[in-house]
Amino acid sequence: MNKLENYEDKMFEDIKHIDEYGNEYWEARELMVLLKYSKWENFHKVIKSAMNACENSNNIVLDHFPEVRKIVKAGVTTKYKLDYHLSRYACYLVAQNSDPRKEVVALAQTYFAIQTRRQELTEKEYSLLTEDEKRFYQRNLTKRGNYSLNQVAKNCGVKNFDKFHNAGYRGLYNGETANDIAKRKGLRYREDILDNMKSEELAANLFRITQTESKLKRDNVDGENNANRTHYKMGKDIRKFIEDQGGVMPEKLPTPKKSLKQIEKEKKK
Repeated sequence: MNKLENYEDKMFEDIKHIDEYGNEYWEARELMVLLKYSKWENFHKVIKSAMNACENSNNIVLDHFPEVRKIVKAGVTTKYKLDYHLSRYACYLVAQNSDPRKEVVALAQTYFAIQTRRQELTEKEYSLLTEDEKRFYQRNLTKRGNYSLNQVAKNCGVKNFDKFHNAGYRGLYNGETANDIAKRKGLRYREDILDNMKSEELAANLFRITQTESKLKRDNVDGENNANRTHYKMGKDIRKFIEDQGGVMPEKLPTPKKSLKQIEKEKKK
């Protein structure tokens, strides 16, 4: 095993986290230790440089560097410690802006560059994928999209995220909630509906997710009820667009025989 494989398997992937929506992220303070920075102040400067690079590349900084505050007990007082939940792309930019003299930094640059590239496909490359490969690709995009949408919705005042997401589903699926969709598909309790969609249905949901996020930002939507109404209307507008184009309504699209989780399990055997 070479050094890069060792870092990939035993270090960078080991500190990867998955949130409740299935989105991956790395905690900045954990990455700091791997990149052999001893002081947060110094590493924070690296993060700021990476943020500037992100913005200069016309990417939304909040999508890749969401700020979090952790509670730290100090005797009888409570303090808050700054941290970031870094996307894979953010980790790549952090590595690019870290001290190049460190061997682990060079390895991190290579690792995150390779892994980030694997998540990005050209239109030609996408057309050559099998249906299951397209499903995995679209599912990954919807996970990242939902994470970004949740951050924006939170800033709008959304607290009940189940209600917020169901608003979008109801608009796109002619009144169906996530539970209704799951029942229609014959899924088990709490089984992920997005894991049980074909690529066309996933693409429709990705369109709903990305356009809702843009609308919330563009209109400076404020308040949970307004955010829910925005999500519902966007879902409904996309449904109307599909109808006008002579497309198949999302609820009429076939459910694949195997979920993506089933396919993943079979590949591991």
